[in-house]
Amino acid sequence: MSLFSIFKKKDLFDPEEKLRIVEAVRNAERMTSGEIRVFVENRCSYMDAIDRAKEIFVELKMHETADRNAVIVYVALKDKQLAIFGDEGIHHKLGNEYWGTEVKKMISNFNKENYADGIIEVVTDIGEALTQLFPFNKDTDKNELPDDIVFGR
Repeated sequence: MSLFSIFKKKDLFDPEEKLRIVEAVRNAERMTSGEIRVFVENRCSYMDAIDRAKEIFVELKMHETADRNAVIVYVALKDKQLAIFGDEGIHHKLGNEYWGTEVKKMISNFNKENYADGIIEVVTDIGEALTQLFPFNKDTDKNELPDDIVFGR
């Protein structure tokens, strides 16, 4: 046993919370052709959270979905920043006010240290919005992006 093992970093989410977040993504995507990803990292150094979310959006090839209707939920833990970024197919239909409201919901949950619940609530809300604008079509829909949480640096 290492002398430094007592300083082991605690995961933000326990296994059950991780599963609940992934299930929220899957449930949301069952109702829509849209795609949702959750990305969590420690730092968003020297960059605005929305700019970082856009950068990751491209890195994860989320802009390549057929209907341009993917959304990323971005969280930088140590820098206490977050953002939600929707591709052009969805962003203009929902508008800045919608995204701002969802960010406020996450902040409210995060302020109570309910990180998983905050992400789940927003993912569920986004799924409902996507359902209205991009309904699921059993004949043509496919899961274009993985549903797992992406952990960055």
